[in-house]
Amino acid sequence: MALDFPNQSRSYDKNGGRVRFTGHDGMFEVMFFIRADALSDPAEGEASYLAAFDAARETIYDAARKIYLKGRKAVYVLTAADFT
Repeated sequence: MALDFPNQSRSYDKNGGRVRFTGHDGMFEVMFFIRADALSDPAEGEASYLAAFDAARETIYDAARKIYLKGRKAVYVLTAADFT
């Protein structure tokens, strides 16, 4: 099956400096994080990071699909390098 993102929820992990979101491959839930420094220049703070995620959601999902195809992992972390 293909990776899909039916659940639009996301949350900010302040300690990790990243935004958490999940995808689904059939019945399997796949956890993703995107580092805050990979987002488009958000100001400090949860609301800003989540707004930056929302603004780039489709681009983030496309990058997540690409790294997911490279091999199964328990957790995936997207960095700025995944968007070049």
